[in-house]
Amino acid sequence: MTTTEAGATAPSEKAENTENTEVAENAADLVVTDHDRGVHGYHKQKDEHLKRLRRIEGQIRGLQRMVDEDVYCIDILTQVSASTKALQSFALQLLEEHLRHCVADAALKGGAEIDAKVEEATKAIGRLLRT
Repeated sequence: MTTTEAGATAPSEKAENTENTEVAENAADLVVTDHDRGVHGYHKQKDEHLKRLRRIEGQIRGLQRMVDEDVYCIDILTQVSASTKALQSFALQLLEEHLRHCVADAALKGGAEIDAKVEEATKAIGRLLRT
């Protein structure tokens, strides 16, 4: 505390800075993110994703039909490759949205939450690379 010319006491600047720092550090606790509201990163593209997954589902049903109709092996394998690529592309888009939203929201909060989200994303990337 410092004394003013009028004799009143006022908090020193150092104390004010400390108080402001404490407020700023605790401000992260006040950040409410989409993830806190139960909204996932892909919610804005949900309809697009469902449409894409239905298309992939159609490709898989086509594979079943091809096997049922005794189509030549190489033709089936070509279709398997196309279906696999479509799923991988979908997975990459979903991963990007996860990083942009869920991980970014956790970064705003900091602390253990960001560490957990980065670890979670790293494991997901590892699973995708093994496929």
